[in-house]
Amino acid sequence: MSEDVGRSVAGLAHRVPELGALELLLAVARLGSLGRAARELGITQPAASSRIRSMERQLGVALVDRSPAGSRLTDAGALVTDWARRIVEAAEAFDAGAQALRGRRDSRLRVAASMTIAEYLLPGWLIALRGRRPDTAVSLLAGNSAAVATRLLADEADLGFVEGLSVPAGLDETVVGHDRLIVVTAPGHPWARRRRPLSAAELASTPLILREEGSGTRQVLDAALGGLARPLLELSSTTAVKASAVSGAGPAVLSELAVGEELAARRLVGVPVVDVRLDRDLRAVWRTGHRPAGPGRDLLALTRG
Repeated sequence: MSEDVGRSVAGLAHRVPELGALELLLAVARLGSLGRAARELGITQPAASSRIRSMERQLGVALVDRSPAGSRLTDAGALVTDWARRIVEAAEAFDAGAQALRGRRDSRLRVAASMTIAEYLLPGWLIALRGRRPDTAVSLLAGNSAAVATRLLADEADLGFVEGLSVPAGLDETVVGHDRLIVVTAPGHPWARRRRPLSAAELASTPLILREEGSGTRQVLDAALGGLARPLLELSSTTAVKASAVSGAGPAVLSELAVGEELAARRLVGVPVVDVRLDRDLRAVWRTGHRPAGPGRDLLALTRG
């Protein structure tokens, strides 16, 4: 590791709350009480209060409103909680991989997945796979659908997951799920107050916050609308697109897998669209003639469960 990279990592450790504090914040959000969250995590309420205050000082924003009736997240706290959930899920997947690496090295599985699947579906699948195959070492490469296909064809992955319309020659596929793209905006955007649905033409002619070219989301949207206006922003992850939409930067089109919590909390508003279908299949893919066996076969079975 270079000296500059080492300094950057060390600085990040000082700026990002520790994992235990993020788990506490998630427990407060779920239980609505700092005391109940403390009991669930096996710490005292004063210790929990101190940990929340320390995190608020570190981030420079208030996260929790405390009252005799319970604890409620502030608007900033709700947004930080969403980010915290992703970090904790990633830590769980990291732990699953680390535990597999500590076991026997006689089994491995190399997985490549497009961003939406990697962020919102694979962590749960990999945790379940660990239960079946604790000795399997799993590596995950996340990228857009085009990058997943490239990895597979170069024999850099054993199994892939994509969201695009089709897969390149040289790959076999099976559908493992279905998804729907939805148009979302921040509550203050004019589209959030529309009484009539958007037309497909309006959506196609409006600059949007979009994923990069090569992503499954971009492929499906472009094909459904017959072309898109020049992007308002072009970002390389679902999380970045979602955060930009929440901030009010503009409308976005995202997987409903990614925005359920934001819609429920009214941090984003769904905008109906007529005259266009934005459904898509989620696919598992592998090199032709190399159908997954062993841990890959087990992971495929878990996706269907």
